[in-house]
Amino acid sequence: MRQTIMKLLSIGGEPIGDPVGGTEALDKLGTLGKELAEILKLKNGFYAYELALLVRPLGNTNPPVGLLEWNAPRLWKEQYHENLSGAFFFAEDAFGGQYCIRDGKICAFDPETALFEAMSPSLDVWANEVMASYQFRTGFPLAHAWQIENTPLLPGMRLVPKIPFVCGGKYEVENLYSLADVEGMLFRASVANQIRNLPDGAEIVFKTRK
Repeated sequence: MRQTIMKLLSIGGEPIGDPVGGTEALDKLGTLGKELAEILKLKNGFYAYELALLVRPLGNTNPPVGLLEWNAPRLWKEQYHENLSGAFFFAEDAFGGQYCIRDGKICAFDPETALFEAMSPSLDVWANEVMASYQFRTGFPLAHAWQIENTPLLPGMRLVPKIPFVCGGKYEVENLYSLADVEGMLFRASVANQIRNLPDGAEIVFKTRK
């Protein structure tokens, strides 16, 4: 296992799930799937940066949802008009921004726009980028501030903007509330579907969340 991913594992919290074998379901993802399997064998899911970064366990009977269930199409992926069948989501930031294996690369996925960003060719390089830019890649500063003013995030909860960021919502504590991870993705799927194919500068009428 590469040194950088081991460092990320070391700064993460306790394993979320029990030790696992049976990671054959990840083999179809190729080399990156095997890398992910090795990570989960060492630590079956974990939080880091005060709950801002979540690497999901392979399976879990309690929140947060395990990887296999999280990637089941009917849970939330099919709600997007964008075809997400080729992406395997394994981690996320404080706001539910996803990290996934797609087309042989690690990519970031913005749930409000349904856009992918190619990041790295391996999980070790991904871990290096996350740690090098953790304030941006995990949402730690704002998540930390929100938890100081409110309460630590419960397992399975993420921070969701009342006014979506893509609609001009501010990256401020006052614009955030905690919501179950699945509900958060369904909400953002609705946002992404509504703005899909809109021209730049188009006006959006959107109901705020309280």
